[in-house]
Amino acid sequence: MTERHSFRPIAVLLATALLVACQMATTDDEILRASETPGAPPGADPNACYARHVTPAIIETVTEQVLVQPPQIDASGAVTYPAVYRTETRQDIVRERKELWFETLCREDWTPEFIASVQRALAARGYYQGQAHGRMDHATRRAIRAYQLEQGVDSEVLSLAAARQLGLKEVAREE
Repeated sequence: MTERHSFRPIAVLLATALLVACQMATTDDEILRASETPGAPPGADPNACYARHVTPAIIETVTEQVLVQPPQIDASGAVTYPAVYRTETRQDIVRERKELWFETLCREDWTPEFIASVQRALAARGYYQGQAHGRMDHATRRAIRAYQLEQGVDSEVLSLAAARQLGLKEVAREE
């Protein structure tokens, strides 16, 4: 008798692990210095850093049955020939794709001390419940996103404007 081994469960497990790892990857890769980014926003300060958040489009597939020929009914009301329908499928864009560029802190600003300050500032406002340990973890990213949603920025990358609102970065004085 020959034994057959299936590698499918292992492949599924590896694919799942890879997907989770990709989702847990740091968002620091989204932080780009304008001078090093060909796709930076127009008029961007080349010495500043920017983050890009893309909201994918939502597309809905609609399938409808369209009447091609109505049923034929005799004088007694009996159907002599059933109705004929055609299936039509179309895709409707429910929400357009959006690309948002915003100024953020550069990678070198994201020290453990600064991250701990972000965690304390978010905790003081009720967005973060963990310890101020100085590591950019999932809870910190989730708190940043929740705080920034009120300003219309749906991103886990802290915007420079949000850092200023939290009192963590200086505000440029107008002269």
